[in-house]
Amino acid sequence: MPDYRYTARELSGSVITGTLTAGSEQEVLGQLAQRSLFPTSIEAVVGTEASSLRKRRRVRAAQLATFFSQLADLLHAGVPLLRSLDLLGRQYKKGALGEVLKELRDDVADGTRLADAMRRHPTVFNELSASMVRAGEEGGFLEDVLKRIAVFTEQQEDLKARIMGALAYPIFLLVVGTIIVTVMIVYFVPMFAPLFARLEERGGLPLPTVMLLGLSNGVRTYGIWLLLALGGLALWLQTYLATEAGRLTFDRVKLKLIGAGAIVRNLAVARFCRILGTLLKNGVPILPSLRISKDATGNRVLSTAIGKAADNLAGGKSLARPIAACGQFSPEVVEMISVGEEANNLEQVLLDIAENLERRTSRQLELFVRLLEPVMLLVMAAVILFVVMALLLPVFQSSGAL
Repeated sequence: MPDYRYTARELSGSVITGTLTAGSEQEVLGQLAQRSLFPTSIEAVVGTEASSLRKRRRVRAAQLATFFSQLADLLHAGVPLLRSLDLLGRQYKKGALGEVLKELRDDVADGTRLADAMRRHPTVFNELSASMVRAGEEGGFLEDVLKRIAVFTEQQEDLKARIMGALAYPIFLLVVGTIIVTVMIVYFVPMFAPLFARLEERGGLPLPTVMLLGLSNGVRTYGIWLLLALGGLALWLQTYLATEAGRLTFDRVKLKLIGAGAIVRNLAVARFCRILGTLLKNGVPILPSLRISKDATGNRVLSTAIGKAADNLAGGKSLARPIAACGQFSPEVVEMISVGEEANNLEQVLLDIAENLERRTSRQLELFVRLLEPVMLLVMAAVILFVVMALLLPVFQSSGAL
């Protein structure tokens, strides 16, 4: 998304300047209105070669988790944000993170909020981290949010390591099996073509054999074109997923995946409930809290649904009704929110929902990861069985005829 430089007046009348990352000037106006700022000028910042280099920077997740934890400790100890960024920038002076921290420090010194400065580095700080930091800045609990981001980043890395560890053996089998099957289809199956032709004259070939021969001929004739088509499709998908419509489609697909969809949804709802409950607990009104916490879901489909629910929430009305109407929350969660509103302890109920969903989702993830290995092994076994049957069935059929 592009950057916009603004000049605005506070309620006290003082003039401030800064830079925001948004999809349009209308979004900039909305963000400034939430901060009770009255803009006098907004202009798009022209991209430079430095900004393009900024977008290509990569930082290891473990290093990011350490940075968030250290920043939280410094702020909790009473060290100002600028001083904290300066100290950490000197600590990480070598590497991409040191350059990013220097730019963060300069942007914050110019009046840009930390969340907006983070959004200028999309390959380093994801949208979820920036949204959670924004929530912490709005609610006055930035230290707690940074600690939560550090824990969440470590959990994500631990989950990724467990998944890769569980998939290492199946992926090895998949690669080796694909190579073997491809070699068989391209070089080995054509050697049986004369034999299959004579058997076909005597009484026809089984359907698996016909399919295998057709696949072999297709791969040998159009193999190069298929590889080029797959490469073009991958390039198009990469370009499409970089757009807002593509990311929305991808998030929608993730929610509909068999097995994984429920896990993705529960994690997103847990993040939303935790941020919303923390905001309400720190005295932030319900409507601003909803608009801030919706971005913490990490899923644009849920974020859009929660945004519509916030728009339909009139003053003094129940939160459970528009949340239920959006269709993205389970009846159990909606019922707990309704009970929390009636008992006047909604913020604590939301935090309890987040804890329960995170524990339940952790168990589901463990089961899902364990099931991936046997499922992939079964798929490979089915492919190899099909090839073997296609090659042997004509032999068995001819032997039976004799």
